[in-house]
Amino acid sequence: MRVEPVGLRMGLGASAVLVGVVTAFVDPGRPAELAWLAVAVAAAVAGMWTPWLPSPVLAVAVAAPAVLAAGAGQLEQVLFLCALTGLVAAWFETSQVRVVLTGAVCAIAPAVAFVLLPPRESFGVFSWVLGIGFALVTGRLVHRQAELTERLQAAQRELAAVAVAEERRRIARDVHDLVGHGLAAVLLHLTGARHVLRRDPDAADEALAEAESAGRRSMAELRSVMALLRAADDSGTDAPVPGLADVVRLAADAGVGIAVDGDLDTPEPAVGLAAYRIVAEALANARRHAPQAATHVHLAVTADTLVVDVTSTGAVEPARDERPRYGLLGMRERAENVGGTVSAGPVSGGWRVLAELPCGGAR
Repeated sequence: MRVEPVGLRMGLGASAVLVGVVTAFVDPGRPAELAWLAVAVAAAVAGMWTPWLPSPVLAVAVAAPAVLAAGAGQLEQVLFLCALTGLVAAWFETSQVRVVLTGAVCAIAPAVAFVLLPPRESFGVFSWVLGIGFALVTGRLVHRQAELTERLQAAQRELAAVAVAEERRRIARDVHDLVGHGLAAVLLHLTGARHVLRRDPDAADEALAEAESAGRRSMAELRSVMALLRAADDSGTDAPVPGLADVVRLAADAGVGIAVDGDLDTPEPAVGLAAYRIVAEALANARRHAPQAATHVHLAVTADTLVVDVTSTGAVEPARDERPRYGLLGMRERAENVGGTVSAGPVSGGWRVLAELPCGGAR
């Protein structure tokens, strides 16, 4: 049988002792029957404290002296120990076969005691059989409920683990987007400043100022994310998240062209955030792998769909290692989260990122 808490085993053992004491006071009987009663109680108590003992063996150890005590025409109440033994076995036993064997021994005990009764002695054998059967069914129902509770708790732990893993992936995407885009914008302006430093100091100074501004914006966004992560509750005010209208500023900071068709306020905020992150990642990748290419962003908004097109025309440098492409994976996950799709790959003369997102988000 399963090992249960000590307090529960003590309670069941105390119940067996109480049954024996009450039986002895209600129907004292002869010394021989009292001795059999004591043996049955001792067997029941010992069984409560030896959970490794097979329940059919415990049932025989309790039922045999109980039958001898009740079969002499005295101490009929000792058969309650059989009901208690059946309840314990059905409650704690993990083997279905052992439960059936234990139930059979406990249920047969009243019938055997009835057969052994002296002439003109009788008791309600059918009532005892039904009572023991009820105890067995009750114990099995409790056992089943305990199993379902354990499974539910295990499922809740798994769901909690999945939620934690998903939150970690979301945080990784956000941090990657913030750092990746911020560094790409800074590097873009630094490269421009280096190229014109000697022949046009004013332009170099302007580029350096833009790099500083882009770095400060990235740091501010990163601090807002970290502040949300450190918050002990949701009582604070969330920092504003970028939307579709911010893509225009994003393209301007990166120094790339942008064309907009449609109303940028049509898509839901979650869709605008997804589009912003996709464009930021696409521009970061373009700066990293196609620094000499001309990149253009096109946003096309209709009543139902938002199309994001980021195309780089020019030489594209191949990846230099086999590390996982978390940026491409993040773009795909963000599109899927709002019910859209995204594709990224080479096209004639360059590289293209194309995302199609429903304006209403996932449905």
